[in-house]
Amino acid sequence: MTTVDSPVPTGMPRSRARGWRRWLGPALSLVLVAAVFAWFLPQFTSISDVWTSVRAMTWVEVTVLVVAALWNLATYQFLIMTTTPGLTFRQATVSTESTTAVSNTVVGGAAIALGLTYAMNTSWGFSRSRTSVSLLISGLWNNFAKLALPVLALVLLAFTGTPTTGRIIAGGLGVLALVAAVVLLGMLLRSEAAAARIGNGAARIATALQRPFGRGPATGWDKATTKFRGRTILLLRARWHWITLATLVSHLSLFLVLMLALRFVGVGAEQVSLAEALAVFAFARLLTAIPFTPGGLGVIELALITGLSTAGGPRALVAAAVLIFRALTFVLPIPIGLGTYVYWRRNRSWRRAPNSAPRTELVPETVP
Repeated sequence: MTTVDSPVPTGMPRSRARGWRRWLGPALSLVLVAAVFAWFLPQFTSISDVWTSVRAMTWVEVTVLVVAALWNLATYQFLIMTTTPGLTFRQATVSTESTTAVSNTVVGGAAIALGLTYAMNTSWGFSRSRTSVSLLISGLWNNFAKLALPVLALVLLAFTGTPTTGRIIAGGLGVLALVAAVVLLGMLLRSEAAAARIGNGAARIATALQRPFGRGPATGWDKATTKFRGRTILLLRARWHWITLATLVSHLSLFLVLMLALRFVGVGAEQVSLAEALAVFAFARLLTAIPFTPGGLGVIELALITGLSTAGGPRALVAAAVLIFRALTFVLPIPIGLGTYVYWRRNRSWRRAPNSAPRTELVPETVP
């Protein structure tokens, strides 16, 4: 998939014409993060209050929280292993933890993490096409889960309380988006002609979105989608159920850490029920489908604290629980990821020649 750049007006260097656009996104992200942590959070709690909440926990509660957080990190590997036949658990751990650390610390880190995934997999003998299939399928299933969780939460709320009009509308939109995504994937895999049409349609949309930024038409998307179809249809036929299960386990394990944090700081079920917490969590996760900030920093905290407080949780306790949750799921992976990255750089025993990774029945010789 390529794009053709439009010429830059005479006398205006390309770097200057696009420089401000390149820095606009990161600048807005930093402003958002600063506003949340400098203005919003102090209205709910302080670091000393959060530390007081942590110290009030028993050693059993702290241990359970840490174990749940480590389990949550381990579940990242299940999906990537399922979508990359031949990848070992240790390799998946190094890859996911390293890329998570990059995504959580660098503005625009998602793109850098993508490149790092390709670099790691290539060093272990996996072709770029196998890595692309894994990234695309895991990305699609993660977004399916983000669209499905709000629907599940609203169903639970319907059985445990009276859903509001806003929740019903949001749930309806979630259902429509999920159905549209599933139908689109079904069309993509149905035939090469359908895949090519979807690729051309996506190229037209990309061209329209890029035109205001001085970029030319997107080309080659029809060929890219037909190649993707051929390389993924075999994997999905054999493992779609395992891919779905691994995705759900990962998302629900993350939610488990939030629920434990809420309960252990003193937010009871009579204040915020499991269904209400799941609804807030699901809609907060939906916001991360678009990476406004590294790892959703600021955005997640804002959405969770606002939503859980509105549901009935005491503001100070909710804020403490959310910050503990983010410390275990956002901050903890950073030093772990730094360690796994250093390990990858120094460890040579896993290195293989290009395209020499073991093949399975899901990666025949006809699929590079």
